[in-house]
Amino acid sequence: MSQDAPGSHCKSALDISSLEATDPDDAKAEEESLPRPDNYLWLAILSCFCPSYPVNIVAFVFSVMSLNSYNNGDVEGSRQLGRNAKWIAIASIIIGLVIIGVSCVVHFMKN
Repeated sequence: MSQDAPGSHCKSALDISSLEATDPDDAKAEEESLPRPDNYLWLAILSCFCPSYPVNIVAFVFSVMSLNSYNNGDVEGSRQLGRNAKWIAIASIIIGLVIIGVSCVVHFMKN
């Protein structure tokens, strides 16, 4: 009877350790199955062609931070940073178009 008790205890300990060994793999596979949130890098690069330089650089930085956040496993942080990058890039494009419009109006009013 003393032989059965230690044997069953060792077997259950081995089963638990095998489950613990697969848990990080399962968690990693679950993280990899999550879709990557948009980081709007293309929009941030497009906004860099507008003449609102401090604002569009901030959008580019937020976009790169979103990509790095996803690579580090923070999906929700990546989603928030991507959303911030999108809105800052849109604001940069609008500000750039306003600057271009005002400079065209000023230029053609002088002539």
